[in-house]
Amino acid sequence: MHPLRHGGLALLFLALLAGGASAVPVTFQVRMHEQIALGHFDPVGDTVDVAGSFNNWGIDPLTPLADADGDTIYAVTLAGFTAGDTIEFKFRINGQWDGSEEFPGGGSNRTYDVQASGNEILVWYSDVEPYVPVPPDTSELAWWNDTIFYEVFVRSFHDSDGDGIGDLAGLIGRLDYLNDGDPGTTDDLGITGIWLMPINDSPSYHGYDATDYRSINPDYGTMADFQAFLDAAHARGIKVIVDYVMNHCSTQHPWFQQAAAGNPAYRDWFRWSSSDPGYTGPWGQTVWHWNSAEYYYGLFWGGMPDLNYDTAAVKTEMFDAAGYWLDTVGVDGFRLDAILYIDEDGTQLQNTAATYQFWQDFNLHVKAVEPDVLSVGEAWSGSSSILNYVVDDRLDICFEFNLAGSTLGAVNNAYAGDLANSAEYVYGLYPYLQFATFLTNHDQERSFTTFGEDQGKAKVAAGIYLTLPGVPFLYYGEEIGMTGAKPDEFIRTPMQWTGGYQAGFTSGTPWQAVNADYPTTNVATADADPNSLLAWYRRLIAVRTGAPALRRGEYLGLASSEAAVFAFQRRHEGQSLLCLANTSAANRTVTVTGVAGGLVPGEHVLVNLLEGADTRTVTVTAGYEIHGLDLDGHEVAVYEFQDASDVGGELPAAGVMLQQNFPNPFNPETVIAFELPREATVSLAVYDVAGRRLAVLADGPRAAGPHRVTWQGADDAGRSVGAGVYFARLVAGGQTRLIKMTSVK
Repeated sequence: MHPLRHGGLALLFLALLAGGASAVPVTFQVRMHEQIALGHFDPVGDTVDVAGSFNNWGIDPLTPLADADGDTIYAVTLAGFTAGDTIEFKFRINGQWDGSEEFPGGGSNRTYDVQASGNEILVWYSDVEPYVPVPPDTSELAWWNDTIFYEVFVRSFHDSDGDGIGDLAGLIGRLDYLNDGDPGTTDDLGITGIWLMPINDSPSYHGYDATDYRSINPDYGTMADFQAFLDAAHARGIKVIVDYVMNHCSTQHPWFQQAAAGNPAYRDWFRWSSSDPGYTGPWGQTVWHWNSAEYYYGLFWGGMPDLNYDTAAVKTEMFDAAGYWLDTVGVDGFRLDAILYIDEDGTQLQNTAATYQFWQDFNLHVKAVEPDVLSVGEAWSGSSSILNYVVDDRLDICFEFNLAGSTLGAVNNAYAGDLANSAEYVYGLYPYLQFATFLTNHDQERSFTTFGEDQGKAKVAAGIYLTLPGVPFLYYGEEIGMTGAKPDEFIRTPMQWTGGYQAGFTSGTPWQAVNADYPTTNVATADADPNSLLAWYRRLIAVRTGAPALRRGEYLGLASSEAAVFAFQRRHEGQSLLCLANTSAANRTVTVTGVAGGLVPGEHVLVNLLEGADTRTVTVTAGYEIHGLDLDGHEVAVYEFQDASDVGGELPAAGVMLQQNFPNPFNPETVIAFELPREATVSLAVYDVAGRRLAVLADGPRAAGPHRVTWQGADDAGRSVGAGVYFARLVAGGQTRLIKMTSVK
């Protein structure tokens, strides 16, 4: 309802005073923070006024409000009101009734009952309050949320005996390259998880058609060799998951051989038909295959018949085999192939109700065997479809194919808009952080080939997915820029270790030819170059491992003034990070904009965790903006916010220093040393790899200078911790430092 458009406030107040009423003042205050952030109000050129809905409230002159202290709260105090009266009013922008006013289109006015004193009104313009993110509950996060996985094709990783085929002994010999178990060294990759592509006996080179689910492929070694590998990995703090292909087996598997021969004990372990049912698969492929006298069902090809989980004995056997790998062998989890297709319903070949139930049953079974087991699903589908597999106590996480595609597209097109939308959608879709991120895998063209062998693109892509939420997976060789395109053998070629004979992969003839670029693209060459892609991956992984906000933190997308720049914030338990990625080759200067509850207005010091010398002071405006952030072409920056009041110009460049513990590894005690540039309140605590705080070693003020604390290898209750990897986290003077420690027994 619009006010009457004749007369002004002065006439109203004079009339009230002339009538002898007891006049009281009313202070009108309106918060314009969100209108500024939304771009609806320019504090430089626009004005906000108050207009009443009865008897001569202001058209001429206007009654503007002012922001005297720059806090985006505009106020004016008016005299001449009568206690006990009810007044109606609303705020406007630039004195207009053009839809920019509060509650436009005839919406209700505000009402207020005037009191004898203390009349102060404070509201948000149009009642649009800022979005304040609710900190997530991270207490239920698991070990995989602190893990960076490395996908290994054993056949192509390293050959120890010269037969041209990679093996488990060769993999053991290269574990120090992946993680040497010593957090004080910097020449290992730093991964903390390994996914092994199929290791069961199989007639194919790739192994996705098993003939024995409880075996080790003899090309790779024996079960004793696998146990040796597992022990060596665990000693380095590396978790191990194995490919478990439950949808199908090989036609050479004894189960299928017995079924094809008519053995009634195995006949129903597969699906048979006397005639071709006539339908095809999801991508138009043949799914019914002829076998001498009848047809059998195999989704992927004739050599891989699908197991029939409508037969209880099949389900029991496959669940028992999973239990064997957990409780007898000791793996930490499974990567589960082709999860969409487990249980068909007539011609509906994927995403059936029976398939959802199957994975719920599987999860219940494996968690009963080992509560901390990880199940990673391959559901090559859209995000909304994948969601069905990580809810209702089904699988723990699935690979996020859409987000991977958006990352590749953003980098190749130098446009981050679609990626920003995809990241926001994915983060809000799944249970908190329960999805797997990657660039490409063993079924896709290698990322370096996708990027046209452009190292700048490869670096920014790595920087994006290793700072995003989720559980990251790295395909072997991606860190040195290995290339490869279909057919599949060419994206699974031998790892390139050196520029010597056969790239240092084998002393014999490799099962598949080594890429021709191995003399220049190899680990040894990359090791010697501090600007190599390998050095960049090592730095990214170290920063992610050391920054709780990257592993466990919430995600807040930021608007970017440059279409090529992807910007977001990660936060966790007091650590706040500003992440920027320039997907273009050109230098960019960007303004980023957040929301209330994310970026905090005021002056801040930013320290780039990826480049320690990059320290700058910025101002977050009242509209949650940071201006003038310069990025080189294909640059990625991870800035940690540190209050300017805590981190001033008098601090040395290094700021707070946390030294590597000594000895390390240790048993039973170790010394942790740190140094403060000035007096500060200190919190020093020890955490396990799941992020649980075990022991508080220092909590309170400490003087400037060096300090030493001894940890006895026990939690606050006095219980000794087991062998494994632990983190010491120091918070002092607005800065956070982290080291990784290894306990041995």
